[in-house]
Amino acid sequence: MLVAGAQGEGFLFDPGDDAGRVLALVRDAGVTVRGILLTHAHFDHIGAVQPVREALRVPVWLHPADLPLYRMGAASAARWNLPFLQPDAPDYEIAQDQTFTAGDLTLTARELPGHAPGHVVFLAGTDGEHGLVVAGDTLFQGGIGRTDLPGGDHPQLLAGLQRELLGLPDATAVYPGHGPATTVGQERRSNPFLR
Repeated sequence: MLVAGAQGEGFLFDPGDDAGRVLALVRDAGVTVRGILLTHAHFDHIGAVQPVREALRVPVWLHPADLPLYRMGAASAARWNLPFLQPDAPDYEIAQDQTFTAGDLTLTARELPGHAPGHVVFLAGTDGEHGLVVAGDTLFQGGIGRTDLPGGDHPQLLAGLQRELLGLPDATAVYPGHGPATTVGQERRSNPFLR
């Protein structure tokens, strides 16, 4: 996923695979990418990190609690017989309420573990209003992230969703790591996992 402001600068999120497709997306969008922000480190979210970071010459950020998962990327992918290029270590750590700025775009990181120990989401908006959330694998249209993987914690995920996302305005767009976009209001009203 690529998020950019009106000035054409932004961040790339979770380049999971097919570096060529990711780089074509960046090129076609005409966005100057200032960094790669990882919501979490499951192998399907980091598989293209290394070739993309090298091509774009940008740093990578990851929450430190997900570093063990990051280091196990190749081993995790091998369990599924999937090709995987283990990326070099992240350049920087992500912390709660850390802000990331690219041109006129400002993102705020919020810790939301449960799907993965160091999972974070990113809120973007203007004038203090959060117009969108890059949710990774926490909240989906009609679902939530799975918690049966190592490091998963169902009650923790539900508490984090309540704390970090469900209090946002109804119109806040939610862009999950898989599947279609939704809104906070739609999920608050109809998501069976949030009742």
